[in-house]
Amino acid sequence: MELTIVLVAVVIGSISKAVTGMGLPVIVIPIAALFTDIGDAVVVIALPNLLANAVLVVGEREHARETRDLPALAVTGGIGAVIGTLLFVNVPDEPLVIVLIVAIVVYITTFFLKPDLRTSPEQSRRLSPFAGLLAGTFQGAIGISGPVVGSWIHSFRLPRGAHIFSVTLLFLVAGSTQLIVLIVNGELGGRIVATLLACIPVLAVIPIGTRLRDRISGRGFDLAIVGMLGLSSIALCVRTFA
Repeated sequence: MELTIVLVAVVIGSISKAVTGMGLPVIVIPIAALFTDIGDAVVVIALPNLLANAVLVVGEREHARETRDLPALAVTGGIGAVIGTLLFVNVPDEPLVIVLIVAIVVYITTFFLKPDLRTSPEQSRRLSPFAGLLAGTFQGAIGISGPVVGSWIHSFRLPRGAHIFSVTLLFLVAGSTQLIVLIVNGELGGRIVATLLACIPVLAVIPIGTRLRDRISGRGFDLAIVGMLGLSSIALCVRTFA
């Protein structure tokens, strides 16, 4: 029964990942943590999530020319990760998580109150280095940058293919670094079989989610992303305060 529940979570998370570019760790890790140590859950899902991002980046690569400011976001995200790692040692998680949750709520509220509001190319060019720095800081400090990346890219209102390419490429960069650190530290020892088994449903379901994304309306795509951001804030609350 426990394996079935986790498998269902992996399938749902993979579909959400293919539709919005987010969702696999957000959905799977809290559920898997009910039956195992959260550290084990994070390690086991790292490789499947990395593969999911890689598949989506390759699948949407023709939309790369429609994206914005990805080099600035990636470079400053790396700098922010160093800053966040230093904060991780000296600052408790709770204040950072509260700031992130408030930011998500403000963005979701703004989306519904002003649905046509968007970040212009000029604004994104000017502010993306700060957004990347912020995302990297949260990644280094609390291990989560998805809500920052997702909300910032969504504010561009890019075509859905360009949105998915942008988000998953940034996650792919961060996930590659994470996996290297896990391997170097020997964290995959004893978990390799579980990790490889988790890759099977992820890779099998991603094409289904991609076809589903192609069938939903523009408004439905926006609502799916906003819903995933809301779910991220709930997962943050449960992880930090439960």
